[in-house]
Amino acid sequence: MTIPHGTILGGLSTLPDLERGLAAYRDVLGLDLVERGELSEALAASWGCPANAGSRYAVLRPKSGAPCWFRLVEQPDHPDFKPTTTYGWAAFETTVEDVWHWPEALPEDLFQIVGPPKVLENIEPAFIPMQALGPGREMVYLNQVLGDLPDTDLPRAGSPVDRIFIVVLATPDREASIAWYVDRLGLRRGEDYTLPYSMINDAFGLAPDTQTTITMVSHGRMPIVEVDDYPPEAAPRARHVGMLPPGNALVTLAVDDLDACSVDWLAPPAPREGALYEGRRAGCAIGAGGELVECVEVGT
Repeated sequence: MTIPHGTILGGLSTLPDLERGLAAYRDVLGLDLVERGELSEALAASWGCPANAGSRYAVLRPKSGAPCWFRLVEQPDHPDFKPTTTYGWAAFETTVEDVWHWPEALPEDLFQIVGPPKVLENIEPAFIPMQALGPGREMVYLNQVLGDLPDTDLPRAGSPVDRIFIVVLATPDREASIAWYVDRLGLRRGEDYTLPYSMINDAFGLAPDTQTTITMVSHGRMPIVEVDDYPPEAAPRARHVGMLPPGNALVTLAVDDLDACSVDWLAPPAPREGALYEGRRAGCAIGAGGELVECVEVGT
């Protein structure tokens, strides 16, 4: 299978109890568990997170077999972490077959529904989004795709919960973050959209009609990173020293050639084994918004 440059290979979330994470992602969302173990020193160091060496982890994949892996890493909760109020990865958007199924199907002890399904305003109704917090207070969107946008193709789900097709970035400087992905990873700036973003407005106590501008970073017609303007009240994410950020922690993207990426790697890229890597070279960098971006070399 050819994997296009920029494809989202996975999203990594941290949580205080791996077993609760498996109950949520495997037993409720229906993803297949494909690997579990303890993080190696080398992999943790490649993320700039040496204190995560030995942390328990699990890797899950959609039943459709889409090349996208959901990774869960166990680490202590951080008391100062409040979702949707800090810079970094804010959400992972997955495509689902039936969004209207999920409000009643998500157990309250594992998921907190932040935004029930609704049709977006000021944008062509290409999908119906729903937002929920998982057991690590990571934000997961469950989006039912209805059609494509004028400049973007949106994937239809091949299983009840399928691949991550957009990752949402909260940043103090939207233009600088867009430029980072365009100039350093060879991606393309897409359209800007301005709309009332209920998740952001609720998190910061803003009026419901407060407008937020977002920009999609893409490769061809494939969406990748949604870069969001955040209010001035946002701040860098609190995290334990030497550990991954809490919640939505890290995103893994496919690239044709690691050597063509003009980024400062946290550690020299090296081949990695196991689910997602499959022996391919990988390296990790820090984006303009402070986010962890891991790149895996897939060739051309």
